[in-house]
Amino acid sequence: MGARLKRWLFLVHRWLGIGICLLFAMWFVSGIVMMYVGYPKLTEEERLAHLPRLQADAPLLAPARALAAAGIAGPLDELRLAASSAGRPVYVATPARGDVPAGRKPPPRGNGAIVIDAVSGQRLGAVDEAHAMATAAAFAGPRVKRDYLGTIDEDAFTHSRALDPHRPLHKVELGDAERTLLYISSRSGEVVRDATRSEQLWNYAGAWIHWLYPFRGNAFEAYWTDIVNWLSILGIAMALTGTVVGIMRWRFRKPYRSGARTPYPQAMMRWHHITGLLFALVTITWIFSGLMSMNPWRIFDTGAPPLRMAALQGGPLVLTDADAAPQALLAASNGKVRELRWTRVLGENRVLAQAAAGAPQVMGSHDGRAAILDATALVDAASRLLPAPVARIEQLRDYDLYYYARDAHTMTGGGMKPLPILRIVFDDPHATWVHLDPHTGALLGRLDSGKRTSRWLFAMLHSWDWLPLLERRPLWDLVLIVLSLGGTLLSVTGVVIGWRRLGRKLREARPAIIVGAPRGEPAG
Repeated sequence: MGARLKRWLFLVHRWLGIGICLLFAMWFVSGIVMMYVGYPKLTEEERLAHLPRLQADAPLLAPARALAAAGIAGPLDELRLAASSAGRPVYVATPARGDVPAGRKPPPRGNGAIVIDAVSGQRLGAVDEAHAMATAAAFAGPRVKRDYLGTIDEDAFTHSRALDPHRPLHKVELGDAERTLLYISSRSGEVVRDATRSEQLWNYAGAWIHWLYPFRGNAFEAYWTDIVNWLSILGIAMALTGTVVGIMRWRFRKPYRSGARTPYPQAMMRWHHITGLLFALVTITWIFSGLMSMNPWRIFDTGAPPLRMAALQGGPLVLTDADAAPQALLAASNGKVRELRWTRVLGENRVLAQAAAGAPQVMGSHDGRAAILDATALVDAASRLLPAPVARIEQLRDYDLYYYARDAHTMTGGGMKPLPILRIVFDDPHATWVHLDPHTGALLGRLDSGKRTSRWLFAMLHSWDWLPLLERRPLWDLVLIVLSLGGTLLSVTGVVIGWRRLGRKLREARPAIIVGAPRGEPAG
């Protein structure tokens, strides 16, 4: 290797390392925190657990009457009923949005939703302080003290774009043991996020710093994605050049005169050299996979066509007088229902009666009787979701590499992952897989070649979402903590070395400034 190239390797690694090693250290430490405390979210399980039960004797309008009173005549994507707004039962109607291509995210839940009082049929207007406080009381319980903190557009715990349809958010602090913050939609009056005190505090050492959220919600907002991407790319360059330099300086055969394999007598340099060789691969892997989590420049978007959801639904969701009133549906249920949800599957309106936990009851929308989907008809309808032949159909009774559950606090956790499910594998140019819940007929997800590649380059490499390891905790914890601590040691020694060198350079430059000061003027 030429002397000029070697010099450039040293210089690139040295000067990138002075700034980026500090960022690396923060990423490693915050990554350990995120193994146990994630960014605040309101999981489906939490949301349902805090909803009051729907009462069968309540004077609730039938869905068609409520929609007519609110002036809604068009087809819907979804209709749900819950006592979720100021403790009162409301219908939340989501007008039909059409199909969403695979390469684009669907609009956030609540986008375009219309909230209707289930007793009067009136549309909900602007949510004021009294309404928000009533929602908080229903969520927390009447005996829990509540302090109204005003409205915010965005703060450290509400950067998620899924909350955009609900902004500005009413902010309420509960007087419970955790001093929980509730964020309430100004549009629907529902709680859309909660954050306990422990989540708030740990997030400043975890997700908030790990995801570089100091650059969110301020003048840097428009540049946040580019900042994360380019810092990751510079970090990869720094780690790669350091790896090359480290291998070049290590004596694999004949040791140096000191008897050591490393040429550095100073403790910091020696430890940096050794930890660099031991943890360089995992460091590069984690920085690269972190970059992949951003889907930089949309490299995982395949441009796949939208699914033909009409084939699975068998027509639009339109509620008529033939659809039973909530009282009849609740009377036919198990009596523990927190939410009713109307959907369209295989040409019929269905109602999902959801308790606080477990799978929902599937009921006929007209009579409230238990409904069992025809598996053959469901598969036949699913095969028409794309204009391509079906390569195979699989039934998953256990989780696998592409369909699995994570802890609720993790980035991909908190969603419902029922079993068993159906996997429809299409023989299309994008190698599309579709996951269906045979119990409800719901579309659980779609994976094309781009998303499966992202699963390997991000989830697998970054958080080690590998079932044989995840299922053997605390082995998973031990492996990730040891590797993270090794990366932290590598980064911290790099910070110390870099800043010592920078300080030395500055001290060397200062005498030159003094000597060169113009005569008659003070030096310094």
